[in-house]
Amino acid sequence: MIANLLVANRGEIARRVFRTCRSLGIATTAVYADPDADAPHTREADAAVRLPGAAPADTYLRGDLIVKAALAAGADAVHPGYGFLSENEEFAQAVLDAGLTWIGPPPAAIAAMGSKTAAKRLMAAAGVPVLEALTDPVEADLPLLVKAAAGGGGRGMRVVHRLDELAPRLAEARAEAARSFGSDEVFCERYLPTGRHVEVQLLADTHGTVWAVGERDCSLQRRHQKVIEEAPAPGLDEEVRTALHAAAVAAARAIGYSGAGTAEFLLAPDGRFHFLEMNTRLQVEHPVTECVTGLDLVALQLRVAEGEPLPAPAPPAPRGHAIEARLYAEDPARDWQPQTGTLHRLELPGTTVEFATADGDTGLRLDSGVAAGSVIGAHYDPMLAKVVAWAPTRAAAARRLADALTRARIHGPVTNRDLLVAALRHPAFLAGRVHTAFLAEHAAGLAPAPGGDAAAALAAALADAAERRVGSALPSGWRNLPSQPQSKRYAAADATVYEVRYRFGRAGLVAEGHPGTTLVSATPTRVVLETDGVRSGYDIARHGDRVHLDTPAGATVLTALERFPDPAAQVDPGALLAPMPGTVARTAVAVGDTVTAGQPLLWLEAMKMEHRVTAPADGVLTELRAVPGQQVELGTLLAVVQPAP
Repeated sequence: MIANLLVANRGEIARRVFRTCRSLGIATTAVYADPDADAPHTREADAAVRLPGAAPADTYLRGDLIVKAALAAGADAVHPGYGFLSENEEFAQAVLDAGLTWIGPPPAAIAAMGSKTAAKRLMAAAGVPVLEALTDPVEADLPLLVKAAAGGGGRGMRVVHRLDELAPRLAEARAEAARSFGSDEVFCERYLPTGRHVEVQLLADTHGTVWAVGERDCSLQRRHQKVIEEAPAPGLDEEVRTALHAAAVAAARAIGYSGAGTAEFLLAPDGRFHFLEMNTRLQVEHPVTECVTGLDLVALQLRVAEGEPLPAPAPPAPRGHAIEARLYAEDPARDWQPQTGTLHRLELPGTTVEFATADGDTGLRLDSGVAAGSVIGAHYDPMLAKVVAWAPTRAAAARRLADALTRARIHGPVTNRDLLVAALRHPAFLAGRVHTAFLAEHAAGLAPAPGGDAAAALAAALADAAERRVGSALPSGWRNLPSQPQSKRYAAADATVYEVRYRFGRAGLVAEGHPGTTLVSATPTRVVLETDGVRSGYDIARHGDRVHLDTPAGATVLTALERFPDPAAQVDPGALLAPMPGTVARTAVAVGDTVTAGQPLLWLEAMKMEHRVTAPADGVLTELRAVPGQQVELGTLLAVVQPAP
C-alpha cells in the first residue's frame, strides 16, 4: 500500500491530491520551484523538496529531479497531476524504474495516445469515429483547425479561414508546439465552429473493468481552452450518450488502459461525433463528475495503482447537475491578456467544500492553488480557482454558481469573473445552446455596459474622505456656508473617468450628478448610500491606487487618479509597451517597415500562451527593441510606430 505520495505538480491539483491523501492516511510530499517556495501546496505538504532551475516553469518538467526528490523524501509513489509531465511516457517509466508506484496508466498506453495523429489511426482501427487528419487541404475543407500533434491546452492551435492563410498559421503553430511540447509536428482537420466539445470520464482497473463515469460538456472556451464545464452534457440524446460511452470504453480497451483518463469528442450539429484525443490523466474539470456521482476520482486512482479492483462492475448513475467555472487572472476585454500582480483577497461566501467530493443535493465547491498574498506571475497558467456549484437541476446550478461568483471578494489582478457571470445568466446558455464559438458569438451581450460605475465612484470618494477625517469632528467637505465642492477622480476598467464632486451642508450630502442620493453612513471600509428610498452598501478595500468595491450585486474596481497628472508619465501614442511580463517569442518586422493598424509585430510568451502585439495605427516602425528570447517586464518599451500623416 502507498505510504507517502509525491505530487509532481503545483497549485490546485497538488492541493486536490493532498486532500484525498489526508483522508486516506497517506503522507504527502510536494516539489516546488523558487517562486512557489511559500505557495499553499508547498506549505500544506508533510514534506517539500526544492527543484533547482533557472526557468521556474521548466523545473516541473525535470523528471530526473522529481524522481530524485521522491527518493530523497522517502516517497513510494508519484502522482503527476495534469499538465507538465502527466502525459510523458518516459517520465512514467522513470518512476517505475526507480521502484516507485506510478499513479497513472501504463507508459505504453500514454505513448499510444501521445500523438494525436497516431491516436486517430489507432481509434479508427478500433472502430471509433474520428475526424480525419487532412494532409493536403483544399478549398472545400475550409475552415481548418491547425493542431499540435503532441500536446493540447490550446497551444499550437490556429483557425484558418482562407488557404492563403494556411502557410503562416502552420509556421506559427509549429513554432509554438516546438517550444511547448518539444515536437513541431502539427496537422489539420476540419474546423466545426459550432460543434460541441463533449468528453467521457474513464476509470479502468487492471482486472478488466472499464467504467464510463458519465460525460461532461466543455464547449464554452476561449483560445481553444475550456472556461465553463458541466456534467452531464445538456440536451444530449440518450442514443448519442450511449454511443459516446461505448466509444470511450472501446478506446480504453484498445490500448490496455488503466487508471483515470478522458476520451474527448467533437459533437457536430448533425448529432454525429468524432474522436479528438484521449487525455491519459485526470482532467482539470474532474470536480463536476465528482459532484454528480459522489466519487472521489483521486482515491480511485490510488486504489487502481495499488492493484485493487474498482468497487463495482459499473459506476454510480449521476444525480443532479454540476457546473464549473474557471476563474482566470486575465482581461477578456483585451483579448484575454493574462494579468499579473499580488492577489490581496480571494473569498467565496457560501462555500461548502474545498477539494472534496459533493455531500448533499446542493452545494458550492472551491478548488484553488492560491491564497491572499499569492503573487500571480508570468511563469504558469493564470487560473486562480475552479468554482463548482451542484444542484438538482441545471438551472439551479447555474443560478447558484453565478450568484457565488457575483458575491466573491477578488482583490488583485483583473479576472474573467464578470464574463463568467454573464455567460451563466445568458438565455442561450440557460437553454443549453452551447458550442465552442459561444463566447465569440455572444461577445456583445457578454460585455459589461460602459459607464455604470458612477455611484461606486461616489462611494469610493466618501470612503476616502472618511479615512482622511479620522480624528476630526466634521466630515471632509463639510461647510457651514456654500463653497466649492470636494473633488476626486477615478478611472473605471473601461477607461471611463468619473469626477466626483460633493459637499456636506446642514442638509447633508450634496453630490453633483446624484439627485435623490443621501449618505446613510461612511467609514473607510464601508459606505451606505440611499437613492430614492433604496439603500445600497459598498464594502471597500484599497490596495495602492486601486479601490475595490464589493456589493451583493457585483464588484467594481476603480483606479484613483491624481488631480494633476505628471507630464513625464505620459506615453507616446506610438509606443508599444509590454502588456505583461514574459518572453519575446519572435518578431515579424524590421525598423523602417511600413505597417498597418492591427498588423502583428511581435509575439510575447507568458502564462503558457503566445500573445500578439500589434500596430496601433498605420505608420512606420521607427524602433524595435524587442529581441527573441528577451525577458521583459510589464511596461517595457518593445517598439515604436510613427503614425502616418
